[in-house]
Amino acid sequence: MTAAETSRVRYRRPRRDESVEARLFEHVERLGEEHPPIPLDSADFTMKRPDLLASRFGGVVAYMTRVELEVERNVLELNLLLPDPPPVDKLFYADVWSPQEIHHGLLLDRLQTLAGLPVSAPNVDKISFQLRFLGALAHLPVIQDISRMLYYLTGVATEKSAILAYNLLYKGLLDLDERAVASTIIAPIRRQEPGHFAYYKIAARGLWDEMAPWQKWLTRLLRKQSFEVVGAYNKRQRTEFGGVMEDLGITVEGDIGIQKYAQQVGQVELELLWAQRQGLRLPTYVLDSFRSAFRLYRRS
Repeated sequence: MTAAETSRVRYRRPRRDESVEARLFEHVERLGEEHPPIPLDSADFTMKRPDLLASRFGGVVAYMTRVELEVERNVLELNLLLPDPPPVDKLFYADVWSPQEIHHGLLLDRLQTLAGLPVSAPNVDKISFQLRFLGALAHLPVIQDISRMLYYLTGVATEKSAILAYNLLYKGLLDLDERAVASTIIAPIRRQEPGHFAYYKIAARGLWDEMAPWQKWLTRLLRKQSFEVVGAYNKRQRTEFGGVMEDLGITVEGDIGIQKYAQQVGQVELELLWAQRQGLRLPTYVLDSFRSAFRLYRRS
């Protein structure tokens, strides 16, 4: 039974086809049908120069592998932060997003092992105190709406970062003439990321329109204080992300390149959270996070 067929059994469509929930349901159904988890035996791990690939993009692959495999912990966090989520959210992250991302991680983990890189050691079960605290408050519906909004915004930024990174990695692998890996591993992965990004964007815009002014104010405050570059939860990981930006060529133009990257990652939350700030090109906390990661890398 496909994810879409399972969804019809478990959930009923919203009555109004024009509603945000209906759009999301149809989107998830389509993702489940058109983008099942990438078969692990579909990948061609043939490498012409595994040593060169490891030297050039080893840090990038290792970082992406860890982030993808940590989806297992992300699901635990979502169950904590969203004790009573809309059915379509649960359908998306449990039945579509999580299986796809885990297969991404398994493919990349196999790639890095064959390239002679260390085995990944993702955190799959340790949840931070801050998230546990927010999860305790999330049983209040008005607080859960804020948790959902933060979840959507994090998803938007994470998936946009992934889209940009996989596109750059794909190009970089072609430049190394590693076409088997590029076409059978990275290309299929990057085809699935835009669907995730679209889900979060639609959901964020729909929920934002329903939130009370005080909820929007608190969301802005919490987002500003809690924003992190994707997959970086401590100083070491932020340093590693700085290296990822360097290896992917994001920093080839120096700070201008970092600004361009941050602008793309922060575009949706600029449009939602900070629309009232005329002339603001991107949320400053987004740019500051990327700049900080790159400074840490340069000092390491």
